[in-house]
Amino acid sequence: MTMKNVTLRQMRVFVEVARRLSFVRAAEAMHLTPPAVTMQIKELEATVELPLFDRQGRSISLTTAGEYLLVYARRMLATLKDAEDAMARFRRVETGVLNIGLVSTAKYFVPRLLARFSQEHPGVEVRLQVAGNREQLLALLHAGEVDLTVMGRPPRELATRAEPFAAHPLVFVGPPGHLLSGGETHPASALEGLPLIVREPGSGTRKAMEDFLREHGVTPRITMEMSSNETIKQAVMAGMGMSFLSLHTLGLELRGGLLAVLGVEGTPVMRTWNLVRLLSKVLSPAAEAFRYYMLEEAEKMLRAHDAPLLGAAV
Repeated sequence: MTMKNVTLRQMRVFVEVARRLSFVRAAEAMHLTPPAVTMQIKELEATVELPLFDRQGRSISLTTAGEYLLVYARRMLATLKDAEDAMARFRRVETGVLNIGLVSTAKYFVPRLLARFSQEHPGVEVRLQVAGNREQLLALLHAGEVDLTVMGRPPRELATRAEPFAAHPLVFVGPPGHLLSGGETHPASALEGLPLIVREPGSGTRKAMEDFLREHGVTPRITMEMSSNETIKQAVMAGMGMSFLSLHTLGLELRGGLLAVLGVEGTPVMRTWNLVRLLSKVLSPAAEAFRYYMLEEAEKMLRAHDAPLLGAAV
């Protein structure tokens, strides 16, 4: 067996199938036919002389050999992307693919910024990867699958450069008519014993909430734990409790009177949004252009979004 006969096309197809665990969805993502994807995987398996996927009906999963190969395949493709970016810097060409990773909370505003960026840089193909929480985003960053990430708390686990680009307010929110709504400011102790719906461990929002409650000596009564901001908002609107969420996720509900920001002393809790990349990462001209755009434009846009919402909360 020799790896010399493995092609880049086979490795790209393998990584895409491994990411989606579906030949059909991988084919759609790569604009190929399912038989073409199947053929590439069969040829790769023949070359390495090992099965890379377990197939049970329509369900597939990676074999142990497949899991090991995936590590090297991702590393190889990330290195190739770095080489492409380095050559693009020499050419000073703002074209190519820009991979942006973001935590789910940032999906409420990053697409608007990307739409404007794309208008100014039509030669750049932007791909978004939304991670469920911070830990999943760090995995994408560590694997070299994204050029830049939008997140709150910068990582200490990786050698990165983090650049703050905008304020990030977090607030307690409840249904209209909640006993802490109505414009008055209540001490943090008023939260004691009230039902609280929270994000899952590993979420930056959860960490910020826990820090606030610990600082004010409040023991929460957590009644539900959910990994989706949208599901949490629906539960709060249904009167199942209050929650602690990013103001950037609440625009539609607050303007529509479906939710109310609760008047709690010490809130909003102000954090920052950061643009994060690996220190070892050489940014392409496209990524540099996006970095500059975010540092110049994002704060103005978010400030315009936040002002009326915070004004209505006091």
